[in-house]
Amino acid sequence: MQTSSFPLTSKLSGQKIFVFRLKNKNQTEALISNYGAIILSFKVKQANGSLNDIVLGFEKPEDYSDDIYLRNYPLFGAAEGRYGNRIKDGKMEIDGKKFQLPLNMGADHLHGGISGFDKKIWELVLFDEQNSLLEFKLKSPDGDEGYPGNLDVSIKFRLNDHDELSHEYHATTDQPTAVNLTHHSYFNLNNGTGNINDHFLKIHASAILEQDSNYTTTGNYISVQDTSHDFRNFHTIAEKWGEKKEYDQSFVIDKKENELGLAAEAYSTESKIKLDVLTTEPVVHLYTGSGITALKGKQDTVYGRSSGFCLETQKHPNAINIPHFPKTVLRPGQTYYQKTIYRITHI
Repeated sequence: MQTSSFPLTSKLSGQKIFVFRLKNKNQTEALISNYGAIILSFKVKQANGSLNDIVLGFEKPEDYSDDIYLRNYPLFGAAEGRYGNRIKDGKMEIDGKKFQLPLNMGADHLHGGISGFDKKIWELVLFDEQNSLLEFKLKSPDGDEGYPGNLDVSIKFRLNDHDELSHEYHATTDQPTAVNLTHHSYFNLNNGTGNINDHFLKIHASAILEQDSNYTTTGNYISVQDTSHDFRNFHTIAEKWGEKKEYDQSFVIDKKENELGLAAEAYSTESKIKLDVLTTEPVVHLYTGSGITALKGKQDTVYGRSSGFCLETQKHPNAINIPHFPKTVLRPGQTYYQKTIYRITHI
């Protein structure tokens, strides 16, 4: 069983932390922890035989609960819930009942709150080393971070021989509640070194969601035509950004509802690695790490602004407060489901 040789103890909960390895016939491998369902590494074999680790993070799983990291918290590689991205003013109403959620991003609620799914110890359900399959589950109790209902969540990771690393979420509840799950890996296709400004990016989206000054969606759609958000053809990430030199933006994917379709593509001419992101979700949120402050990561690399980019697949942020956005209320008897695939090819 390919786990860490020593179980670690989380400073946050006192529970045991393990690391599991998924590996395919191409020697591609992913290390995934039960702490936060974090993808610690995603290593792809290069033409010269070396391994290129294309996600940001730390060598040691205990570093994800380090005080310095948590004070400057970019959520490297973690599961996000109960609600990915922002909820305006931390307020929501379900069936006439109002709820106030913790405000952990200025005046808004972000990624499930102060102690979201990214800081939970997930329970192992299945580890099938031969078939490169790993599944965790988590029970989020009624009132967890202000959310109603007991929510049972599972996440299943699979690495196939086509160099596709996928994750699938399932969730059920005993009370109506808000659910919008995502995953927060930062990609850098050059072995996690340098910045991602010269990575080429294509996003299959004709519209973005309008956002306020705190990056919370307002309910309006904006065409990408003639804007710096038009990635319908390949451009380098830095090619069109403005004075802020960053992206923190939700894109509405051009595909049918619930269809597993291509959301985004990225590649590096340096490593000759290409990443495709496929998802059942309607939105992909592009974030270029503007909030990363100097953090020493793998191989003693110091991460900072633009060290990596996220392509977070989810339903429309703040949809719980915007009636014409996709529904994000899960009810008893229903099952929440989403699937996302990270597909690697060589160019």
